[in-house]
Amino acid sequence: MKNAWSLIIIAVAIILLLFFLSGAGKKPPRIPFDSLHADLRTSESCLPCHAKGKSAPLRDMHPPKEQCVVCHKPRKG
Repeated sequence: MKNAWSLIIIAVAIILLLFFLSGAGKKPPRIPFDSLHADLRTSESCLPCHAKGKSAPLRDMHPPKEQCVVCHKPRKG
């Protein structure tokens, strides 16, 4: 019985470690509170700077790029 509990505890510890290493527990960064981002209300407003080939493109591994404001919330001043 002790071996079974030890195995369960080790399995849970490994699962938690993998969860935190995967980044699944991270919150997305907030939209900066500055003059460049002052009027952003829709995902389309992000594309002039954050589309591929622009001044601040998103990484290729970034999740769906058409839904910016679903994850990224405005930072309060």
